[in-house]
Amino acid sequence: MRSRLCEEVANMGLMDFTRDLDNSPISLVGGRAHYEVVVRAVLAAERSVWIATANLKELMVETGRRVRGGRYHSVLEDFERLALKGVDIRILHASLPSRPFRNRFDSFPTLVEGGMELRMCPRTHLKTVIVDAEFAYVGSANWTGAGLGAKGVGRRNFELGFTTHDDNLIDELQEMFNVIWTGRPCAECKLRDTCEVPIDEL
Repeated sequence: MRSRLCEEVANMGLMDFTRDLDNSPISLVGGRAHYEVVVRAVLAAERSVWIATANLKELMVETGRRVRGGRYHSVLEDFERLALKGVDIRILHASLPSRPFRNRFDSFPTLVEGGMELRMCPRTHLKTVIVDAEFAYVGSANWTGAGLGAKGVGRRNFELGFTTHDDNLIDELQEMFNVIWTGRPCAECKLRDTCEVPIDEL
């Protein structure tokens, strides 16, 4: 059953609304907890990972043990592992990914061949992570090490957001993500001329 907000978004084709959360259970997340809660949820995904971020950078995650070459590895290794399991990975971002991200991405053939979809929209400024349609994060953190608490104390950003397992709220977040992902605002977008490839032309 579609919620009232899903209907509003579908009818307007825009992202302009306000809505009380009623009694939706949410948890606040700050600082290092972004890594412990959000990143770890992504690494444990079984079906889908949808990420919206303004900035997309290489993210180094803890290997879990000291191995030759260090204690950290690129999260793209985990994305390739997830893609090989059939997990649907989508990243919506506002500008070109960082050079280290692009260089590392090219070394994962499964991702290059479509195991992870990337779509760019210059108006994307929301930050959300939705995993398996069962967990969602919404907050200030971009998909970067500084944003998601992977940097050390004194180097990571001050970030704040919330997480939820509420089915109705997650449905609404997925609908908002999907509005952009499918290019529904593109036709009337005033920044269309700045897009290399508008999403509605993909």
